[in-house]
Amino acid sequence: MEQPQLKRDLKNRHVQLIAIGGTIGTGLFLGSGKAIALAGPSIIFAYLIVGTALFFVMRALGELLLSNAGYTSFTDFASEYIGPWAGYITGWTYWFCWIMTAMADIIAVGVYTQYWFDIPQWVPAIGCLVLLLTLNLLTVKLFGELEFWFALIKIITIVALIIIGLIMLFTGFQTSTGTVTVENLVAHGGLFPNGLYGFLMAFQMVVFAFVGVELVGVSAAETADPKKNIPSAINKIPIRILLFYVGALFVILCINPWHEMSASSSPFVQVFTLAGIPIAAGIINFVVLTSAASAGNSGLFSTSRMLFNLGSNKQASPSFAKLNKNSVPSNALVISAIVVSAGALLSKLMPENAFSVVTTISAICFIWVWSIILISHIIYKRKNRALHEASIFKAPFTPFVNYLVLAFFAFLLVVMFISEATRTALLLTPIWFIILMFIYKMKRKKPID
Repeated sequence: MEQPQLKRDLKNRHVQLIAIGGTIGTGLFLGSGKAIALAGPSIIFAYLIVGTALFFVMRALGELLLSNAGYTSFTDFASEYIGPWAGYITGWTYWFCWIMTAMADIIAVGVYTQYWFDIPQWVPAIGCLVLLLTLNLLTVKLFGELEFWFALIKIITIVALIIIGLIMLFTGFQTSTGTVTVENLVAHGGLFPNGLYGFLMAFQMVVFAFVGVELVGVSAAETADPKKNIPSAINKIPIRILLFYVGALFVILCINPWHEMSASSSPFVQVFTLAGIPIAAGIINFVVLTSAASAGNSGLFSTSRMLFNLGSNKQASPSFAKLNKNSVPSNALVISAIVVSAGALLSKLMPENAFSVVTTISAICFIWVWSIILISHIIYKRKNRALHEASIFKAPFTPFVNYLVLAFFAFLLVVMFISEATRTALLLTPIWFIILMFIYKMKRKKPID
C-alpha cells in the first residue's frame, strides 16, 4: 500500500512569509512590554542573543531536512539519529506546544474582538477557529495564503513604526514624555538599569517571542522547491531579527523612555499614541488580532502535520495519516481543532496564574524541540561526514556552535529555575516527559494496530 503524500503547493512567497510569521508574534507586539520592564534597553541584547542562537538551530534544521528528501519533519531525523523514542517524544511535545499556543491565541482573538463588539469572548474565538479549520481543510495553498497576508500586516505595521520613529528621532519630536532621542537608551539608569538580574529575567519572554521560528521545517514536505526555498527563508532570519526585533525596539526605546512604559500593554500602542495618531489603539488592536489569528492558523497547521507524521510512523493512530481528496490530513486537523476549542472554552475558567504556567511550560518544551534538532545534527555529521560534505546547505561552525547553543539553552533553564515566575512551570514540565516515556514503552510492548 502506497504511503500517502502531502501536496507540494507552498510557493516561495508562502515559505518566505511563513518564516516571517514564525519570527513575529504576539510575543513582540504584547510581550515585549513586560520584557522591557524587566530588562530596560538591554532587552535589545537579549533579542540579539536568542535570535542568533535560533539562527544556528535553523541552519542545522535546514541541512538535516535537505539531506533526505523523505524527511517530512524534524521527528523523522530525530528517530533516525537519536532513536525512535526521541521522534515519538519530540513529535508529541511539539504537538502539545502548539496546542497550548493555539489555545492562548484563539482566546486572544476573542479578547481583542471585544474592543469593538460587546459579545462573550468565546463566540469570536470559536468562530475564528471554525473559519481557520474550514480553510485549512480545503488546501495547503489556502494556509499559505492566510499566512502570507497575516504576515504582511505585521510587516507593514513594524515598518510603519520604524519609519515614523526615525522621522520623530531626526526631527527631535516632542512627546508628553520628552524629546525623542537616542539618549533615552542610556539616560535613565543606563543600558542595564535593573542590573544583570533584570536582564536575565527577561529571557523567558524573549524565548517565547521566537516560538514558531521552526515552522519552515514543518512546511518542508509541502514546499514546491525545498532546496531553493528553505535555505532562502532560513538565511534571511538574521535580517528579519535585526529589522523587526532590534530595529523596532531601538525606535520604541528612543521615543519612549523604558521606565515610562506599561508592562501590561503593547509598546506599539504607546508609541503610535505618542506620535499623535489618535486611532493608534484601534490600528494595533487590529494588528494583534490578526497576529493572534495567524498564530492560531500556524497552530492548526503544525499540530495536524505533526499528527500526520506520527500516524505515518505508527507512533499514533494510522487514521491521522489519512489524507482527504485535497491531500490535506483532515482527521489530524479536526482532532487538533477539537482539542484547541475545548481548551479555549475551559481556559475561561482557569485562573490567570495557571494559564501563565501553561504558556511557560510550552516555551520550555520548545527549548526541548530546538535542542533535539541540534543533537540530531551533531550525530548526523559524525555518522554521515560524506553527506555533510556534499550538502548544498552546510550548517556553519558545527559541531562547536551546536554545543555552545545547547549550553545556552541549559543556562536558560537555570535562569527559569531562579525566577519565581517560571520556577513552578519548570518543575512541572518533567511530568509531561515522564508520561510520554511511559506511554512510549507501553506502545513498544503493544504496537498500534
